[in-house]
Amino acid sequence: MHVFFSVGEPSADQHGAHLIAELRRRDPSIHCSGFGGPLMEKAGFDSLFRLTDMAVMGVTEVLPMIPRFYSQYLRAKQFLRAARPDVCVLIDFPGFNWWIASAAKEAGIEVIYYCPPQMWAWAGWRIRKMRRLVDRVLSVLPFEADWYNDRGMPAEYVGHPFYDEVAERPLDREVCRRLERSAPRRCAILPGSRNQEVRRNFPMMLDVVERLARKHPDVRFPVACFRQSQRQFCENVLREDGRELPVDFCLGETSEIIATADCILMVSGSVSLEVLSRGKPATAMYRCSPSMYLLGRFLGQCDYMSLPNMMVNRPLMPEFPLARHSDANVTKITAELDRWLSDPVALQRTASEMRELAAVAATRGGISRAVDSLLRSSNSTARAA
Repeated sequence: MHVFFSVGEPSADQHGAHLIAELRRRDPSIHCSGFGGPLMEKAGFDSLFRLTDMAVMGVTEVLPMIPRFYSQYLRAKQFLRAARPDVCVLIDFPGFNWWIASAAKEAGIEVIYYCPPQMWAWAGWRIRKMRRLVDRVLSVLPFEADWYNDRGMPAEYVGHPFYDEVAERPLDREVCRRLERSAPRRCAILPGSRNQEVRRNFPMMLDVVERLARKHPDVRFPVACFRQSQRQFCENVLREDGRELPVDFCLGETSEIIATADCILMVSGSVSLEVLSRGKPATAMYRCSPSMYLLGRFLGQCDYMSLPNMMVNRPLMPEFPLARHSDANVTKITAELDRWLSDPVALQRTASEMRELAAVAATRGGISRAVDSLLRSSNSTARAA
């Protein structure tokens, strides 16, 4: 069996790596190739190009990179025709992955979308493209599968891989103890996994930290950095700013930071699922370009952007999509975190609600069920041949 992957996000690289590891655990002869990231490569992936290095969002960021994306599309198109993999698996990254889906369909290869784009939240009208280019959806959210099936797009609910990934990753107890010793209380800062997310959001996060630190001098603010380059960027921002703030820059310790935090300020993204699974009160922000902000408002069909809020259709995680770094926006975000840091009862109430939702939604086994479905697809293709 030959599985072609197209994965463009750092978080999706993790999901792809777990799929590959489980596929190869069941059958070591399975060949996995395509576009992905470093974690997939470590899992035994034959990479044509490290697509995760090109993870960007927003019109102004994407436009200059279109020639690079197009050249990789042509490369994939030629490879799919020549190698004839059994199935093409797309994970998130819809802008580029529509091109890959089109190339696979032209080559007569089955296309499966795993962790599909959240059309139900922002672009329901694009379901026609999904029906035309994709054979099946492996949904990670139960209501999402229903949404696709109701619109004529075959979808199967398998469960979100993030919960398996969190469960299998043991916390480093020494790191947890170090964080706990740093201060009586901690408010975690999660500035995102993409470089542009960190650049846009972290300076504003520091303004929130400054205001909270003035009111709560017993609180420290560990910053979870995804890459060393991002850690250096954050350190440089604080150094050049000249403020002395109670922050600790950490690399590769996101899970420990979340687990030991009293509350969290995060850039909205898939990390919200780990925050949910660990039952931590959190405020989500996302500062994007003005054009992207206006486009999102124009196309938006969902009131919330974080998955936990979508699940319950209310702001369990207060969230702030932003176009500007303004005093008013800093004040709003600060107020939400201050409410928890000032009122232990409110903090515990929100934590309890998070744990209750996690007990229902954070079910394990998603990776295994996704692999079951992929192997069934391969067997069906073999019988048809």
